[in-house]
Order: sequence, then structure tokens, then C-alpha cells
Amino acid sequence: MIEQLCKKYTRLSDLEIDKLKQIANMLPMIADLVRADVFIDCLIKDSDVAIVVAEAKPSTGKSMYESSVVGQLAYRLNEPAALRTLEVGMATRDLKAITQENKTVIQNTIPIKNDKEKTIGVLIMEEDVTQHLAQSRQMELLSETTEHLSETLLTFKDQEDNITKHINEAIVIFNKNKIATYANPGAINLYRKLGYRDNIVGMGFDNLVLGGISFEKIMKDSTFEVCEVIVGNLCLQTKYAFLKHKDKINGVVMFIKDNTDVKQKEKELILRSVAIKEIHHRVKNNLQTIASLLNLQSRRIDNKVVKKAFNESISRILSIAITHELLAQKGVDDIDIKTILSRLKDTTTVYSIPPGKNIQIKVIGDSITVNSDKATSIALIVNELLQNSVDHGFADREEGNIEILIQKGCLYSSISVIDNGVGFNTQSASKGHLGQKIVEQIVKDKLSGHLIIESSPKGTRTMFDFKSE
Repeated sequence: MIEQLCKKYTRLSDLEIDKLKQIANMLPMIADLVRADVFIDCLIKDSDVAIVVAEAKPSTGKSMYESSVVGQLAYRLNEPAALRTLEVGMATRDLKAITQENKTVIQNTIPIKNDKEKTIGVLIMEEDVTQHLAQSRQMELLSETTEHLSETLLTFKDQEDNITKHINEAIVIFNKNKIATYANPGAINLYRKLGYRDNIVGMGFDNLVLGGISFEKIMKDSTFEVCEVIVGNLCLQTKYAFLKHKDKINGVVMFIKDNTDVKQKEKELILRSVAIKEIHHRVKNNLQTIASLLNLQSRRIDNKVVKKAFNESISRILSIAITHELLAQKGVDDIDIKTILSRLKDTTTVYSIPPGKNIQIKVIGDSITVNSDKATSIALIVNELLQNSVDHGFADREEGNIEILIQKGCLYSSISVIDNGVGFNTQSASKGHLGQKIVEQIVKDKLSGHLIIESSPKGTRTMFDFKSE
């Protein structure tokens, strides 16, 4: 039965299951030795719920159970000791629990570990709660009558109404005997979430500690320990520090901060980043596919004007694809425009400059981070300006230079495309050219910027601006 349950509900290996089976064979002897019901529980895979995989009732004493509970589930709300030990790998003593038959018992638990010290199960001993009533009362009296650890502790407790209501962290104070003598409202609420039914004041350190650190280590080393622990669905940061008064260590204070929301937001950001990467990757692939189809179609066209129009469209599509390719790599919606224009420069050099011509293109200036929408618009504009320079500025020349200058400003930033080509008459230039219309429309409508064109026989400078992020 234990092997079937473990294989069906857990992620334990065959070796780990064999170890549990060996311990399960000893359960009857253990039950008789302690005169109590004993069990082995294991965590269900991908869950914070445990399952009972083995049990034994004492033959020399009275069992708390009328029937078998093997195969039944153990929830945190009912059995906090068992779940705590499974998750943090530490023993728990004398903690109340509710059985599968709805009876109140006291649980003592110890972890069962594999050869690599990983907790694979928990050994549970249960006793009737009535046997511990006298001891519980004694612990309550101890909590009520314990002398203050130090003047520091006294001051802290006196200021409870003024301080702890404004502290988000859970705070538990232990005396040098490892007994909790103080817990603020945050601590009480946190341990209720963890399934603790009784007042945690008066409980021992070993039953409340959530990290794998011993009380003795904190007291001996006088260190300030910080660790992170996952308990159920909660991600908790725990801090342990010694309390000192007049050069004498009087106890330990435990701070617990619930970082669950922070970790959840981190996971959401990671998932969002992955989703953004995938979206941009697919858009890039689709655009490249369209460009490839247009390229195949253009090879069948003999009309130079139509073929030129196809090539211009392919160039525009690839300029957008470059933006999405880089965004797919980054996984965020913001990108450095200088990186995009550098890639665009390489694409223009390979695909747009005719063979035999020596036209050098360089990108200089500032790095500016923009969102994906603005990056796409800028890439389209610069692509058109580069095409104009290559097609018209150097139509009758074998060599030349084109410079893309990026200038970052406080309110507005600008990009200039400067060439040393033949230039043109800006007054008589055709206003109906598609490339020029695309540039003018995107600068005005998408970037809310201004376009300036200056040209002479020594070259052309086209500058457009856009609002800085």
C-alpha cells in the first residue's frame, strides 16, 4: 500500500520509497514503545497537503482511531505540526491537531530524510490531548509569570499599543529557556494562517522556528541570522537576533516578514516577460515570412518600377521585424533605439546598397530607451531616409557616407540622417513620393514631432524630433 500511494501521489524515488517501507515495518514496535498511534505522512506532489501512507496502533494501549486512515489527506489547518516538519525539515513537539476522525490530539513529529538530507516524509506520534492539559496549564502560568528578559524587553512590551500596531513584521520573543514570552498581533495572525490553534506564547522555540537554525547557535554565536523559507503557499523571510542587556544575552527575538505578495509579483513579471518575448518573436517571424513571400514574388516581375516598389515594401517590413526581434530578446517593452538603428544600418548595407558601390553608414550619438510603438515608428522613418539617400543621393556616385546621429534632450530628442550625396531642391521635390509621405505622417501622427530637411549639392540632412520618455 505504501508503495502504491507514494508512486501515485508523490514524486519520491524508488530508493526513497524503500526507505519509508523500512521505517513502516518498524511502526508497530514504535507504537507499542510509546503507547500511541504513529503514522508516516508524505507531501502530495505540487501541493501543500500531506497523505497518510502508513500507520500503526499500539497493542499495549488505547488507539485514538476507530478505523484506518491510510490514504487519507492531512491539511495544514488540522495538522500544522506534520506540514511544518515536512516543509522545513525540523521536529515539532506537543502541538495540537485535529485527526481525520475529527478528534483533538497532541502531535510530536520528526522528519524522515533521504541520503542527501532531503525530507521525504514525517513520522508522527499522536496522544490524547487530555494527557497534556496539566502541562499546558503549567506553560500558561509560566508565560504569565515569566520575569521580563531585560529592561529592553520591558520597554518593548510597555510600548505595545504604540509600536506593534504599526509593524508589519511578525515578532516573537523567547527567553533563555527557549520559551516564547511575547508575540505581537502580526505573529499571532501569521501562525493562525499556518494552522496553529493555541496561543503561541508559552510554546517552545523548536515548535515555532521556521528556518533551519538552532536556538543554541543564535545564543552561542551572537549573530543576526536571516533566511528565507517556503511554508505552504507562503514565502517568509525570517530573522533571528539575540537580546542583550548589560553585556548578558537574555534571549532571542524572531522577526518574520511575509514576502508572498512580493514573490508572486516577481513571478507575474517573469511570466509577463516570457509572454512579451513570445509575442514579439511570433510577430518577427510573421513579418519575415511576409518579406520572404514578397521577395519571391518580386523575382517574377520584370517591370523595374513595380520591382522597386516591392523591394521598398520588403525593406519597410524588415525594419519593423528588426524591432520585434530585439524586443523578443529583451522580454520587455522598452528598448534602446541606438541598438535598433545599428541593426537597421546592417540590413541596409546588405540588402539596399547595390554591388560595387562603397557607401559607409555609421550610427553615433546617445542611447535612448523608447517603448515598442515608438521604436517601430523611428525604425520606419530612418529606413525611408536611408533608402532615399542610397537611391537618390548616390545615384550617380560610387561611394559616399551616411551618418545617423542620435541626440538625447530633456523634453525632446532628435535623430538626424546626414549624407554627403548630390542633394536636391527641397522646394521642387515631389510631394507625392510615398516614402516622403510615410516619413511626414509618422513624424506628425505617431511621434508628435517636427521634420526638418536641409539639402545642398554637398549633401542632405534630415532631422526629426520626438518627445523623450
